[in-house]
Amino acid sequence: MGEPRRAASREPVGRPYLSEVVRMTEGVTRRGWLRPGGPLRTSQGAAIAGIIFGVFLITALVLLRVSVPARPEAAGAWLANSGRRTAVAVALNLIPFAGIAFLWFIGVLRARIGEREDRLFATVFLGSGLLFVGMLFVAAAVAGATIAVAASVHPGADTLALSRNVTGSLLNVYAMRMAAVFTLTTVNIARRTAIVSRWLVLAGLACALILLVGVGISPWVELLFPAWILALSLDVLIAAPPPSEARP
Repeated sequence: MGEPRRAASREPVGRPYLSEVVRMTEGVTRRGWLRPGGPLRTSQGAAIAGIIFGVFLITALVLLRVSVPARPEAAGAWLANSGRRTAVAVALNLIPFAGIAFLWFIGVLRARIGEREDRLFATVFLGSGLLFVGMLFVAAAVAGATIAVAASVHPGADTLALSRNVTGSLLNVYAMRMAAVFTLTTVNIARRTAIVSRWLVLAGLACALILLVGVGISPWVELLFPAWILALSLDVLIAAPPPSEARP
């Protein structure tokens, strides 16, 4: 009679509660949003992330283009306008969230393709997407640093010109060409797996070609990439089954 009591006394007091917490955590993981087939890992998860990315990046780019003149008469003259500074600050604060949504879009899309993806295109798909986000963040950081300095002292014309050229080169020359490569690989993967409508495949090819060779034609050309991702995400969202019917 005394032996079971001694064994019970040696058991840690918190073990029953710890075991219960572990069981509850496993249950939430199995039934929750992060389980295979859960809402954040289905086609709907990719579509929602793509929609957030498209809306945020389009808004940020439009605010930047409207607030910062393409050919200012005086370097940094727009910094004296508080309304323009606020609009640019809002745009720069939207870019990190757009980048996070884009990374989630990449991850969920790769998870949905699974074993059907080609290793070559999968590598280029992932690499170009990461490079695009990285250069987008660097361009936003350079622009944000310039505005932060301008809030206390007015930078010189050379400093403003350097900041403008670095930001423009990162965004228009490098990031947009990585976006073009990402679009081409996504189009190829979509064509092989038939996960989107045919018109989106053709639109993606046209978008990638314009981004590769026509970035300098107009500053508004860079809106093509987030607009195409937005259209693709809406198409996937409309065609996706409800999360309860999705398969892992």
